Amino acid sequence: MNHRTPVRRTLPAALALLVLVTCTGCSGGVEGRPGAAGVGDPYFPRLGNGGYDVTHYDLALDVDPAAHRLRGTATLTARATQDLSAFHLDLLGLTVESATVDGRPAAVSRAGQKLTLRPDAGVRLSEGHTFRTVLRYSGSPRPLTDPDGSQEGWLWTADGAVALGEPAGSMTWFPGNDHPSDKASYDIAVTVPKGLTAVSNGEPAPPAAASAGRTTYRWHVGEPMATYLATVAVGHFETKDTKRSKEAGGIEVFTAADRAVAADSAPVLARVPEVVAWEARRFGPYPFASTGAIVGRPEDAGYALETQNRPFFPGPPGPRLLVHEMAHQWFGDSVTPASWRDTWLNEGFATYAEWLWAADKEGVPVGDSFDAAFRKDANWAFPPADPPTAADILQPPVYGRGAMVVHEIRKAVGDDTRFFALLKGWTRAHRHGNASTADFTAYVEKATGRDLSQLWKTWLYGRSRPAPQG
Repeated sequence: MNHRTPVRRTLPAALALLVLVTCTGCSGGVEGRPGAAGVGDPYFPRLGNGGYDVTHYDLALDVDPAAHRLRGTATLTARATQDLSAFHLDLLGLTVESATVDGRPAAVSRAGQKLTLRPDAGVRLSEGHTFRTVLRYSGSPRPLTDPDGSQEGWLWTADGAVALGEPAGSMTWFPGNDHPSDKASYDIAVTVPKGLTAVSNGEPAPPAAASAGRTTYRWHVGEPMATYLATVAVGHFETKDTKRSKEAGGIEVFTAADRAVAADSAPVLARVPEVVAWEARRFGPYPFASTGAIVGRPEDAGYALETQNRPFFPGPPGPRLLVHEMAHQWFGDSVTPASWRDTWLNEGFATYAEWLWAADKEGVPVGDSFDAAFRKDANWAFPPADPPTAADILQPPVYGRGAMVVHEIRKAVGDDTRFFALLKGWTRAHRHGNASTADFTAYVEKATGRDLSQLWKTWLYGRSRPAPQG
């Protein structure tokens, strides 16, 4: 999960075994075939779905923390990329009460985490058609548990909940096309008992006046966002909203900290605008309309996550962790991996941002950070661009050796002005999109005019530690 330094958990191998649902003889309003139940990700082949592209999620959630209940209405606007007789959504555990496609009832069946929706015979889902799916669902969300005991998805907390979705946790609280390759805009409305606050991604609207003892909070995400980056945090928060932060380049800065840790969080949260401005000078313009952070209690989760616009932290973060998660707003959130094999593009750059911060603010040369990472045996367990299993995509080589790749590129470029121009060009070329390792290596070679195949062979794909240099 591009969200911690160091990594504190592995991933559930069972996610790679999601049930493939096929639909033989499905009827629909157009000749076609079912969309694929899975996009063929090299580590999680059953995650995500084919045949359509979601452009917008409108989520209306009603959360009852005392009863551990969630009721939701999800409205998905999508474009068919083939003639569809049926299509799939990812949803784990919750009960679907009704479903419509373009306003007409749709039949729903289920196998494991996969929903199959068969539109009414009068609905035409021909290639290029934009259609709207509405699902009403409810239940008690349960998290996904990883082999090391840590959890992702919908996590109930002492006074509310927090949703953390990398790589597959979003399907524990809303139905969707749960793969980073399908990004969309979002509107998220969360109704909670009076006295609690609901924080999410994007920009807030004024909360609705409390009615019947409940308050609704609304959030809008105008830029594309991957499902794993969506979040909701419910609890007793102290919030601060700076509509136009001059230090952060005029964007909105919204922070929320659990009351139990608010005082201890205040000093580091006050540095959010500084960190955003510092990273913008190195990586290019900040890619979103708002920024900030959510700080929960240490027991809420065992890791931080770069949830879009405002990363989540389990307790007050140190400056380097703040820098790491904020760097992900460029590397991971705006430029999102094409598949989970490309996670090093997130974590390597975020770790390198820590090294740059240590050099600028703490007097630790980047070369010293490189040497320390080089000496760590754990960073050489496997190549960062080729983790052996799904359980390895967030292990040390993806972070530490991934950062070493970035530094080797810097040394190859040989000029800091050109190197940082290279980084800014990368975030500009793939802003709000997806990119693979092959995209990155091709971009670097074209931008530098150099054949760097030996660098890739040694640092990205090499299976042994090279001899120390110099």
